[in-house]
Amino acid sequence: MEGSALEEQLAQASALEPAAAAAAYEALIYSADSSEEALKVKEQAIFNLGELYAKLNQGDKLGHLLTALRPFFATVPKAKTAKIVRMLIDQAAKITASMALQMSLCKNVIDWCVAEKRSFLRQRVQSRLAALLLESKQYTEALALLTDLLREVKRLDDKPLLVEINLIESQVHFALRNLAKSKASLTSARTAANAIYCPPLLQAQIDLMAGTLHAEEKDFKTAFSYFYESYENFDSIANAQAVQVFKYMLLCKIMLSAPDDVNALLSGKAGIRHAGPGLEAMRAVATAHRERSLHDFEAVLAAHTAELSADPTISSHLTSLYDILLQENICRIIEPYSVVETSHIATLMKLPLLKIEEKLSQMILDKKFRGTLDAGAGCLIVYEDQSADTTYEQALETLTNMGRVVDALYLKAGKLATPSTPAAVPTPAPAKA
Repeated sequence: MEGSALEEQLAQASALEPAAAAAAYEALIYSADSSEEALKVKEQAIFNLGELYAKLNQGDKLGHLLTALRPFFATVPKAKTAKIVRMLIDQAAKITASMALQMSLCKNVIDWCVAEKRSFLRQRVQSRLAALLLESKQYTEALALLTDLLREVKRLDDKPLLVEINLIESQVHFALRNLAKSKASLTSARTAANAIYCPPLLQAQIDLMAGTLHAEEKDFKTAFSYFYESYENFDSIANAQAVQVFKYMLLCKIMLSAPDDVNALLSGKAGIRHAGPGLEAMRAVATAHRERSLHDFEAVLAAHTAELSADPTISSHLTSLYDILLQENICRIIEPYSVVETSHIATLMKLPLLKIEEKLSQMILDKKFRGTLDAGAGCLIVYEDQSADTTYEQALETLTNMGRVVDALYLKAGKLATPSTPAAVPTPAPAKA
């Protein structure tokens, strides 16, 4: 078949109904023509068919297509095979609730790659499988797979793949709350990324992880700068994750108690372009925090559960922010009292008595203020702040200084006690006869 005829058939298939289009694509893909033009048309037909199956949520047909294409893969370069396989797996990700399907496709491809000795494709599919295991919270399996894969890829010095593997490993350790190992893996990813051209999407993911780690360490100023860099990269490629990163930027400003900056960001070009329920939820959080109102804060959390509680990063920091607001409100209430009933605090704050007592106990243990809870009388006894007695520290400092003086005097005395060597007396010259 001529190339133009094949291209015309491909264009005609795109205009058909889904079932007829799928049949036309399959006819093109499984045709006996193996010319260069035919291979190009077949590749495009595979892309179109995979996209069609994804739109129709036909994951089983997508898996069958990936298996049926193996004879075709023997006729095309290995790089093109890797491109087609990864594209089909990406299409499977667009199907609703397709986590099990994606993992099954990855495992089947890995087994085929092992049999065909296609290491390049196998390693990249294994990296994708590790990311899926992370997403499905199978952290132990993900770490085991990454450890073996990392050891193999380091020998090959495949830096682009090393960046991906180290980044996924950092995310797994962060999910396990091992921040030290997460930072170490992220540092390895950044080191490898500095040695190559890093695509905007991958660079955005690296900056996002760096910002998340700094936010976890309460360094929100540095976290904001990383989130900003990540947002710029996501936005440059029109990635949907840009909105989520923009919410993280707003979260950093809220945690830094900068409501004016929050309003400025929301009123800017990016805030207007991404306007929606998520950003409105962050605006409401910023307003409640500025007013120091627990009731407004609770109302915002209840009204915007999908936007705030679904994201673990935002949910974690908002829980911390709620605790801070609760402590500030309690401290403001008990400040004028030396003894106050816990029921009175609960009434003023409109919160359950048990919750107030638990929080007061935690604040006393954390030394937020000096006091004790009298459970029998149902009251809180607040002690006056006393200046710390520094006599002990001053005495230690005096003794230390005295010790240094004695040591210096001892050295000087030792030098004085050492007898000096007498000067040499010149020998007189013999008298002349």
